[in-house]
Amino acid sequence: MKSHAWQEVPRSKVERFASIALAEAPEIAQKILTEIRQDYPYLQLVEDESGEPMALVGIRRAIEGFVRHLASGAADPRVPPEVFQEFGRGEGLHGRSLDSLQAVYRLGVRLTWRRFAEIGQQVDIAAPAMYELAESGFEYLDGLVEQSVLGYAEAAARRASERLRLQRQLIDLLLVEHRGDSARTLAERAARVGWELPETIAVGVLMRPAREAVAPAVGQGILLEMESEQPRIVIPDPETAGRAETLRRATAGWSGAIGPSVPLAAAATSLRWAETAVQLIKKNLLPQGEVLHCTERTEELVLLPSRELIDAAARRCLAPLDGLGPTAARRLAETLLAWIETPGGAPEVAQRLGIHPQTARYRLRQIRELWGDAIDDPDQRFEMLLVLRSQRLRGAPAAGGRVTPQAYGIRPG
Repeated sequence: MKSHAWQEVPRSKVERFASIALAEAPEIAQKILTEIRQDYPYLQLVEDESGEPMALVGIRRAIEGFVRHLASGAADPRVPPEVFQEFGRGEGLHGRSLDSLQAVYRLGVRLTWRRFAEIGQQVDIAAPAMYELAESGFEYLDGLVEQSVLGYAEAAARRASERLRLQRQLIDLLLVEHRGDSARTLAERAARVGWELPETIAVGVLMRPAREAVAPAVGQGILLEMESEQPRIVIPDPETAGRAETLRRATAGWSGAIGPSVPLAAAATSLRWAETAVQLIKKNLLPQGEVLHCTERTEELVLLPSRELIDAAARRCLAPLDGLGPTAARRLAETLLAWIETPGGAPEVAQRLGIHPQTARYRLRQIRELWGDAIDDPDQRFEMLLVLRSQRLRGAPAAGGRVTPQAYGIRPG
């Protein structure tokens, strides 16, 4: 207490006050506990080894500690930390807030002060000293809350750490083939983190925008594992309305990819596609700065990872262009691709390429001369389509949207 009115109370009165308060501490504590049970029937009261509610023990110790310190002349009564930290710890471990606990503390201080005021009158302690006693009581209440917050924070951190550990184990199990006993284990692991097993799933891989990047706020139900170098994200029922937009907002500023929606048992397949897309992002073959959906990048994911195979096919399919100069080869390659992609003849090809129809006819005649009847074979045309599109995906666009000869696998002359 900061003023001195209490210190001026005669020692005999202080001792008399303390003697009565300490004698009544168990009764006061019991009354407070009874009120707590009436006002907060849902509050779980943990018992100690003797079967006595820990709350009763804590209240009694708090009262006794407060009174003894006042009787000893201490300026600031200290809070017994163990019990009240344990109260906070219990709330944290059960995932509850501290609101009820703080309300209980206020109730206890109010009831205690009511009885202390009566004892003060009985002992004839002056009103200014009793006001100081009340002020000290509320400071003591702050200490109780502070100790509970410490315990609560410790428990909440432990609980969060345990949940993350269980969630990581669940993700690991999801991403391996599971059947029989392992499927049963999967259901048990999911239940432990309160995650309902979905029918379909999509798995994503994220690339950190910075080393200490804050985890995306992906929302409830979506699993996120941040401990890996490349965080993994598991999306249940990805076709749910609004889920894609929620993910887009949550992952703004991140790069990465989300695999296709697959049955739960095929989660590893979705992960493989996401990993493939991330490798293409790292090679600058897919854009960074956003989390891509693999199903929207089918062409790139099918063609770009097959570079060696595509290049081998290109050397064979585009061999007729080898004898031409780079400019002529590039023009014929882009005309060939436009012709395969465009239903119709020279007018449609010309419109697609932005050239005169007569120029398109001239190029198409050259193509037929170079490839002969092979150009009409459906299998050959399909293979050319794959080769030319793959090479176009890897090429840097030039002016007018055209690409370099190398983009089509054409060696400069």
